Amino acid sequence: MDPIADMLTRIRNANRAQLPLVEMPHSRIKEGIAQTLLKEGYIASCTTEGDKLKKLKLKLKYQGRRAVIVGLRRVSRPGLRRYCGSDETPRVLGGLGVAILSTSKGIMTGIEARNQKVGGEVLCYVW
Repeated sequence: MDPIADMLTRIRNANRAQLPLVEMPHSRIKEGIAQTLLKEGYIASCTTEGDKLKKLKLKLKYQGRRAVIVGLRRVSRPGLRRYCGSDETPRVLGGLGVAILSTSKGIMTGIEARNQKVGGEVLCYVW
């Protein structure tokens, strides 16, 4: 099972059901993706709860009855990893969306990776 794909599916399902919160098991890579989504303005808040078994809680953001996150797509998966160099970071919807990358300097957007001249694994697209 792919934990990142599970995270994206939970967010996608919660958006369709117009739920205010979504919970999932915690991991550092999921928290990094959530912090990137928070920094880019796609979610309202991100909190971690629990001592032994941590939970990651995301508060979703809506504009009226419409979700801010229109689409999520997992790019690199366990069966086929996708990597990109610093000069070939993908643009999502001509710059309207965000590509999230896992680099040697941490999880960041494609624009940040291009500015810092680092490449890495393309985790997902968000628009």
